[in-house]
Amino acid sequence: MRHNADRRAYATVAVLALALGAAGLYVGVDAQGQAAPRYKFDPEWPKPLPNKWKIGGVIGLGLTKEDTVWVYHRPTDLTSLELEAEVGVSDCCARPPSMIHLAKDGSVLGSFDAPQGHGMDVDERGFAYLGQDTVRKYDTRTGMLVGEIPRIPERVGGGPNQPATIAARVPGQGSPSPVTRFLLPPHGPGYNPVALEAAEMKKLAGFYAKYPPSTPMMVGTTEEVRVDDANNEIYVAENYLGGRVLVFDLGTLQFKRGWGAYGKKLADISSDPADHQWVGSAPPKEFQSHLTVAISRDGLVYAADRAAERVQAFTREGKFVREYIVAAPGTRRDERTGSRGAAGSVTFSADKEQRYLYVSDMKNNTIWFLNRADGKVLGRIGSMGDSGGQFFGLELAVTDSRGYIYTGEVFSGQRVQRFVPADSARGKLLDQLSRTQ
Repeated sequence: MRHNADRRAYATVAVLALALGAAGLYVGVDAQGQAAPRYKFDPEWPKPLPNKWKIGGVIGLGLTKEDTVWVYHRPTDLTSLELEAEVGVSDCCARPPSMIHLAKDGSVLGSFDAPQGHGMDVDERGFAYLGQDTVRKYDTRTGMLVGEIPRIPERVGGGPNQPATIAARVPGQGSPSPVTRFLLPPHGPGYNPVALEAAEMKKLAGFYAKYPPSTPMMVGTTEEVRVDDANNEIYVAENYLGGRVLVFDLGTLQFKRGWGAYGKKLADISSDPADHQWVGSAPPKEFQSHLTVAISRDGLVYAADRAAERVQAFTREGKFVREYIVAAPGTRRDERTGSRGAAGSVTFSADKEQRYLYVSDMKNNTIWFLNRADGKVLGRIGSMGDSGGQFFGLELAVTDSRGYIYTGEVFSGQRVQRFVPADSARGKLLDQLSRTQ
């Protein structure tokens, strides 16, 4: 079914970025003269990690009520070249635990090891929720597993589900670069995740019949996890059938409700690959790939469908409110970019009204600033590169109570960075230092 224009508002990113001095500070102005937030890259956060640790691809960021940051990353992304300290042939580096807790000053407060996955958040009571083959609850003080969201006993397509475990590790032995499978010809195998997912869907009719989209538990793996302490709920963006938004009770971890693109009931989500693809300029009728979620203070749930390059807003009960399409000026959609799309994670400005959406963009390695009321794009921060304040594989961003933005990168970025409001005390100090020759 086609969706009428009055049911959604499109916002195509078309923004003029102006460099304002130090790396990472950009601002845009729309036709009405409304300025975007202004930020400064903070080069002194985080501090160097202890124990010769090196972070792998960052796939989860969680903020505590004290504005400290938990980082969930993939140590197995590290190559042998990055693990030579483990066998004594180089001063750097060593594999760290997958969960690292960073203080406001960027020093390490604590850590624990857990199986790798995707997506993570923490609650106000000191528990972390890690997306793996399901979502598992850990006590951050001890690192102990204390609960998990129910899931089916099989993997998508068949075969027993093997609960996530910490892989056996050989000192000094790493893996191939995580960038390799995303390279296009002539430099790689032509990895096309959207095409591969569509082809795979055609083979899964029997599995879909056994586990229909209304299945009230985890079926696929997790893309994003976000805790709603105020309402004692946890939102999970799962990758089954292109993506489902699932809501569970934070205390019991039992299923409460869920929905698909445009607020479809779970039972109405289509298993037809054609419904998960763009048709000309029309976005997919269903979520396409790599779904993330975020909840605003006024009760809206934002779901970013990265491969479809859009953000949809819903009520907490799943009623569709609006949609914004995100695309960099002068670029075109190409299925070969697959899930490396322009609408990654969503976070909010720290003002009471949360006037701005901050949308991380893996394809263009930037963060877009959108006016939350109407989706107009006001500006951006960052560009592709290896320098501080730039990004290579921008996976996600979160914002603390002071408006500080924390970012996590995969691919060869493999780091966390911090950006502070230009008008904050820290921002003014960094601006002053940047002007000192």
